[in-house]
Amino acid sequence: MSPPRVLSVAAEAFPLVKTGGLADVAGALPGALAPEGVAVTTLLPGYPAVLTGLGKAETVAEFAALSGGPARLLAGRASGLDLLVIDAPHLFGRAGNPYLGPDGRDWPDNAQRFAALARVGADIALGAWPALHPDVVQAHDWQAGLLPAYLAYSGQAHPPSVMTVHNLAFQGWFPATLLGALGLPAASFALDGVEYFGGIGFLKAGLMLADRITTVSPSYAAEIRGEAGMGLEGLLRTRSAALVGILNGIDEQVWNPATDAAIAASYDIRRLRRRGANRAALRARLGLPPAPEALLFGVVSRLTWQKGLDLVLEALPTLLAEGAQLAVLGTGEPGIEQAFRAAVTDHPGAVAGVFGYDEALAHQMVAGVDALLVPSRFEPCGLTQLCALRYGALPVVARVGGLADTVIDANPMALAAGIGTGVQFAPTTAAMLEVAIRRTAALWREPALWIRLQRNAMATDVSWRGPARAYAQLYRDLIAGGLP
Repeated sequence: MSPPRVLSVAAEAFPLVKTGGLADVAGALPGALAPEGVAVTTLLPGYPAVLTGLGKAETVAEFAALSGGPARLLAGRASGLDLLVIDAPHLFGRAGNPYLGPDGRDWPDNAQRFAALARVGADIALGAWPALHPDVVQAHDWQAGLLPAYLAYSGQAHPPSVMTVHNLAFQGWFPATLLGALGLPAASFALDGVEYFGGIGFLKAGLMLADRITTVSPSYAAEIRGEAGMGLEGLLRTRSAALVGILNGIDEQVWNPATDAAIAASYDIRRLRRRGANRAALRARLGLPPAPEALLFGVVSRLTWQKGLDLVLEALPTLLAEGAQLAVLGTGEPGIEQAFRAAVTDHPGAVAGVFGYDEALAHQMVAGVDALLVPSRFEPCGLTQLCALRYGALPVVARVGGLADTVIDANPMALAAGIGTGVQFAPTTAAMLEVAIRRTAALWREPALWIRLQRNAMATDVSWRGPARAYAQLYRDLIAGGLP
């Protein structure tokens, strides 16, 4: 069998454009699949940052009118990715966040913008440009969710499709009046089509009409068929045979404490003592006093209800009572962010924060904190805890989704077996987070045990190697006709 050719259709890919974990996956997975003999081409919207990163490119096709204006399809290579880019200034020529306008609200034409992304992906899959024709097409999240629908309603033979869900909470719902404008036939507006609560559901369409559904951890794949289904649990139960959970990985070249230029001192599992210089440097940068004996907790996250950051605020008195410090990097919901700002003011020397996102500082945080708090109410996979494991910052996580799949709780039996890598807690409440904080502090007070847990964490395989093998097998099964 010749190497599978996969068209990956995504709204963002690191390092060209990033708002969350989707970009990390779309940016890292193609390189991880190359050793598996899978060739990936990524289709992206032509945001200004993407076009700048693309540089010289070949024009593959021109469109007189793509969702209301002229456009070009460009082919090139950037940041190790083979790219196809939709250069459509009327849709994507906007600085800043890919989805939000200057007022912080969704762009009013997001339906047309991301339908265009899916439509071009479908045209490529249908062979409009034979040299680009893939064996499998993979649509990521709601922004590409209409792609399986365009294939299904094309009336043409087409390659198999995979719908990958990174976060079921973001679903892409738009009014039914847009059906014709989006190029969808009237017959598609049905329960077994794109209709969703009286409108057009981009993600729902992909989940209903793709040949296979993947999400980013086995536990999340189980959870979304029940209470975590966000209204789609019935559909997902119906399509259980097509649904599989494949854990994410992280790029071990980007996230490597032995070579990371962003951190104060390089280190690895054999030179763990050098990590102390990063603790000191992080405290100095954030204005926290030197306190080698104090346990330093960290948060690197969107400051949102989903991420459980309101629970950290509730549990803060317990954290401080343990003599610990807290360092926060993130931005998010105004109420939660403002509460963290107030905590910084109210607890000088114990709580510090940087409110925004800084990629270099994120590296310094996981290299410098002793434990990373990830108390998510739901978490499809999570990447921050994987970075924390790699850098020897023990993750303190809610027992949900990918957090449950990637962190081994340091309970008495695990400690006896020598296999703990962090602390889990459930249910996701402030009271149980407080218990987890106390447990972490108790572990910290046993230095030899703490170092053993750090070494366990750093020895964990958080790479893309295993997930890439699983994806490669999925693609080959689909090509061979192994549909559920």
